[in-house]
Order: sequence, then structure tokens, then C-alpha cells
Amino acid sequence: MATMASASGSALCFTDASSSRAIRRDCGALCFAPRTITFAFVDKSLVNLERLRLSNLKPRASNATAVENGKQDGSAADSDKVPTPVVIIDQDSDPDATVVEVTFGDRLGALLDTMNALKNLGLNVVKANVYLDSSGKHNKFSITKADSGRKVEDPELLEAIRLTVINNLLEFHPESSSQLAMGAAFGVLPPSEPIDVDIATHINIEDDGTDRSLLYIETADRPGLLVELVKIISDISVAVESGEFDTEGLLAKVKFHVSYRNKALIKPLQQVLANSLRYFLRRPSTDESSF
Repeated sequence: MATMASASGSALCFTDASSSRAIRRDCGALCFAPRTITFAFVDKSLVNLERLRLSNLKPRASNATAVENGKQDGSAADSDKVPTPVVIIDQDSDPDATVVEVTFGDRLGALLDTMNALKNLGLNVVKANVYLDSSGKHNKFSITKADSGRKVEDPELLEAIRLTVINNLLEFHPESSSQLAMGAAFGVLPPSEPIDVDIATHINIEDDGTDRSLLYIETADRPGLLVELVKIISDISVAVESGEFDTEGLLAKVKFHVSYRNKALIKPLQQVLANSLRYFLRRPSTDESSF
């Protein structure tokens, strides 16, 4: 489990000064002045979100045939029902590595191209395994940073990992595009029914001992969401210690361990955090000039 970073020069900090968008402060009875907080340890400074290798994403041709590890997709043997793709970024289960899990029914191969793409991000895949259950074939990778051998703690790099895996799903399994938010821009077939953010968004906060709380978020997925959530949480001085970010089809399901000054969040602060997140997650349809 990752620990919260100290205020050393190696810590990754989010501040209001670095945020490109201000957050409204009318989110509850209790509001806090913005303070610098930390999100675990990193070895170098953040890069801009625009550099999350989105430049590598290219629209897929509608008649493309993709093959990974010698297996052709879209064949007559495939089921008519497209399974829901699942990509999990797990920071909790292994104290020494970031665990990435990918599921797409029983259609995935060994994902060698995906592992090579992760290496291009400056990462090492130190362990890989596959298991089967009723939901399909699960490919799991344990990942560390190549330059330090430590697990990934940088939110922007974690998001880059997620987008890289999804990009490879779109490339080698183009039928997955109808089940992924990124399929609208980069897939063969965009989602037929986009998710209503207001309906899909659910937020819950509960105590997880005396030293931290557990924050659950479910909402419509979109590129950059992991980084944006960490920034909005840090805007009210709440520290994100560790967690898990799941992409399940068009939905993002997030579990963060959070604290305020090394303590669990009190009820008024829980309400402030929930209100801030609800406002932020609905911002794409909000005209800021109207305020």
C-alpha cells in the first residue's frame, strides 16, 4: 500500500496554481482554502496531460483487420455479443508494483504488443499471469518504473498506462470500440448510446479506520479522468494515498483511500468532497461564463 508523501522535493504536488480551471467554492457549508497536498512519491516532475501519448491514437479504418499475436479478430468464430472490456489499474494489492488487469471476454491473446507499448512508457513488466473465470480470460501485469524499479505513483503516468491499454484494445480488437468511451473518437464503431453523466454518477464516502476514508466514484469514463479526479480532490486539501481505477466499458469505477491531515474525513468534509466531485463531473455541460 502506498503511503502519503512527505513535503520533500521528490513529492508530486497539485496546487490551485497548476490547475487550468478554478473550482467553484459554493460546494457546501464547509469550505477550505486551497493548500498543497501530495499524492505518494514520484521521481520526476509531472508532464502535461496533453502528453499522455494521445498523439499515438489514430482513428481506425472501418474495414480494418487487426491481429495481435497471430490471432485475427472479427472472425466468424467470434460471438455476436461483444463482451464488456475491463481495464483495472490497481495500486492496493501489491506494495511493490502497479497491477494492471485486462479482460475482454475470452478474446484476448498474450497481449505481447500491449506489454511492448507499456515498455515504451518507461516501464518494466516484472510479472504476468492469466486466469479464467466465468467473466472470461484475465491478463494481469505487475509493472514498475524502469529507472527506479518502484511502482508507479504518478497519476499522469497511471492515466497514460490506462489509455495505452485501451488504445491497444481498439487497435487489435476493433469490435471493442462500441463498448469504450474512446471508441467515439478512435474506434471503428462509436458507442450507440452514450452514458448520461448525471444518471451514471454515484459518489459514496465511508470511514476506513481512524486514519483514512474510502471514496467510491462511479461515472461516465473519458480520457484524462484519473488525473482530473486527483486534482479536484487535492483542491480541498484531501490527500489521495492509494486506490484502484477500473474502466468497465463506458463506465469508470474508482476506489480511493483518502485522508485529511492523516485522519479520516469528518462528515462535513465528506459532504464538501462529494459536492465538489459532483459539480466537477458534470462540468462538461456547464458554461463557466454563466457564473
